[in-house]
Parts: sequence; C-alpha cells; structure tokens
Amino acid sequence: MDAFLLSRLQFALNISFHILFPTITMAMGWFLFYFKLRSNITGHPVWMRMYRFWVRVFALSFALGVVSGVTMSFQFGTNWPGFMEKVGNVAGPLLGYEVLTAFFLEATFLGIMLFGIRRVPNWLHTASTLIVALGTTTSAFWILALNSWMQTPQGFEVIDGVVYATNWKEIIFNPSFPYRFFHMMLASGLTASFLIAGLSAYRLLKGDDKLAPKLAFKTATYTAAILIPLQIFAGDMHGLNTLEHQPQKVAAMEGLWETTKGAPLLLFAIPDEESKENHFEIPVPYGASLILTHEMKGELKGLNEFEGEYPPVAPVFYGFRVMVGVGMLMLLVSWLGSVYLLRGKKLPVWLSRTFVGMAFSGWVATLAGWYVTEIGRQPYLVSGVLKTADAVTQLPPSNIAFSFTLYLVIYAALLVAYIRTLMLMCRRSVEIEEITAEERQQSKQKPPLSSTNSATA
Repeated sequence: MDAFLLSRLQFALNISFHILFPTITMAMGWFLFYFKLRSNITGHPVWMRMYRFWVRVFALSFALGVVSGVTMSFQFGTNWPGFMEKVGNVAGPLLGYEVLTAFFLEATFLGIMLFGIRRVPNWLHTASTLIVALGTTTSAFWILALNSWMQTPQGFEVIDGVVYATNWKEIIFNPSFPYRFFHMMLASGLTASFLIAGLSAYRLLKGDDKLAPKLAFKTATYTAAILIPLQIFAGDMHGLNTLEHQPQKVAAMEGLWETTKGAPLLLFAIPDEESKENHFEIPVPYGASLILTHEMKGELKGLNEFEGEYPPVAPVFYGFRVMVGVGMLMLLVSWLGSVYLLRGKKLPVWLSRTFVGMAFSGWVATLAGWYVTEIGRQPYLVSGVLKTADAVTQLPPSNIAFSFTLYLVIYAALLVAYIRTLMLMCRRSVEIEEITAEERQQSKQKPPLSSTNSATA
C-alpha cells in the first residue's frame, strides 16, 4: 500500500471511531435537559434517577469523543498537509469557531452538570444542562458547516493556488449545509433514542422492575417513532439537493451508468466498474426517477457523463442501501413498540430483545450515511477545488502503516471497553434493585423493636 491509500484508511478509521460518540452526545444532551425539566416541574424523583443514570453515559461518550477528535485533527498536519496549505484560510477559522463557541461551553459547564447537583442552586444546574446541550449542537453546526463547504464550496477566491474567503455568510450557509445539518441532528436523535431504548429494554429483561427504565424506554421509543418520518423527509430533501450540486454522487448511489429517462430504483445489484454495468439487478421500474425528479420519466445523468471523475461506485451504492435499510427497520420497530405502549400492553420478549439488538443501530446507519457522503465526494477533497491525491503527505508508507495499526488496536479496545461498560452499568442497576428489594423484605420480617431496643438503636 502507498502513502495515499494508507492515509485515506487511517483518516477513515479515525473519523469512523470519532463520529460514534458525538452522534450520541448531541441528542442525549437534550434528553438530559428534558429529564431535568420534568424533575423540576413534577418533583417526582424518578426523573432525577433517570438523569443521574444517563448523565454518566453522556460523560463517558463525551470523553471518548473529545479524545478521538483531538487525534483526528492532528492528521490534517501529519497526513494531509496539502489540505491546510490550500484551504486553511477557510477550514482553520471554522474549526476555531467550533472550539471557541462550542467546546469551551461544553467543557466549562459539563463539570457543573456532572458534579454540581448538590453543590449549586437548582436553577444553575438546570441552566448548565441546557448550555451543554446547546454546546453540542453548536459544535455540530460548525463542523457540518466546514464539511458541507467541502461538498458544495462557495464564497471564496483562489489566488496563487491558495483559497481565500470572500463571503463568510456564503461559506457557512453553503447550498448543502441546511440539509446536512438537519439530517445529522435527526440522525443523532435516532441514535440516542435507540441507545436509551435498547439499554432500558436490557435492564427490564434482566429483571429491573423500577419505574426509571420503563419511563426511559417509553420516552425514547416515542421520540424515535416521531423522528424517523422526519428523517425520511429530510433525507429526501437532502437527496434532491445532492442531485442538483453533486449528480455524480447520486448516480453512484443509484448504480446508474447511462443517462436514463425513467431510471429504475435498484433494490440490489453488484456494480462492476471495469465493465461499467451492474450484475444481478433487482429493479423497481421508474423508481429512481420518481423519487429524485418526482416524474415517472424524469432524466437522471449516468456515471459515464462524468468522464471518469466519479466516486468508487460499490461503497457508495451499498452504503446508501445499508443506511436506508436500517432506517426502515427503525421505523418498523419504533412504531411497533409505540403501539404496544399506547395500548398499555407489555412488550413481548422478542420485541424487547429486538430493541436490545438495535441499541447501537444508529451507529450503523450514521456510518453508512457518512461513507456515502465522504466517499461520494471523491476524487475531490474539496469539490472542484482540491483533489484528494494533491493533499496527501510525503511521509514513508511504513510510518503511516505503523500509526494506522496502532490506532486500529487502541480504538478496537476502547470500543469494546465502552460497550462493556454500558452493559455493566445496566447490570449494576439491576443488582442494586435486587439488594434493595431483599432488604425491604427482610425489614418486613423483623419483629417491631421494643422501646429499649429503639433507644439503643
């Protein structure tokens, strides 16, 4: 492997690991704020118990997100120096805004949120929870502004091969940013919802009969049931925007080689880039044209129109279908769970186990969608401005291979430890409940104390 391929693999590994945790924390911050508000309004202790449990999950996820984000940013200098040399005048300030307006907010008020429940006034603790939630959303705003600009750049000029900003409003609110931002925030909401529902279902299956996991499960399931139709709509709008600005990406997503009127929607196929055709197609006639142009015989450009400057077809084609498939499964499971909850019926064991199995399904859908977005931009790092091959480092491949292997081992260990820790937290909650129930039973069996014994006690 050469330095170019190894650098791409290493950055893909880092971004894949990093994105798992902000995807949870962006929405979980708002879940925590909701739990805190309900605690303040109702005064019922169950909401604070839910807050205390899930704030630990938030803190663990936040810590891993910060650590992996720092190592990822190093690679702009070590593996992709050409990126900052050419577009650093745009990328640098946007990354700086993210640190100044978002990360400092999160880092400052996270301490109050985690350790200040009994040390600060209740209004300050509630405000800190809100500020942390706003911080995670603001962080996503700036990062997605940069990423969207790399997809649909505008508001700049090139002087002597270097990009200079001419209009920051156009840079930040570039054509794909609104669609990408809302699509990502909804993805985060679904990821956090299924994580909360899945871990709560796990606690219930293990015998935790407290109100907290039941209420957390209900809240997360209803949230997922509401968000998934919104996500489907946002995804459709994002697809139309992509068709307008990056038609080659859409052609790869659809596995469409020739420009076609009334293009079919391929449920499955095996794209062959050498022969520029698909094998074993399962088509839905006119489906792609109807979805993307809203006309039965609407015309879609094929990959052959782009003279070889189109992304690797197979990963984009399959990644898109994985994302959509997981999304449809989320819709089915969340709606089915909501029906049982609305009817006041206990979920069957198989459905509870399905929720447990889908606890991390948001990760799968997010990664698949992210691969479609990032691989679909190739061969460009900044569309039409900077090719990926022109930004890569000149370091020896052996150096990159060593760091890539090191990252792979460490990230695999951290991911296993993270999931194992979450499961241990759930089991620990069940064990505490069992001990408490046993103590209550023993106290009922003890004879009433005499006045002397009472005084002694």
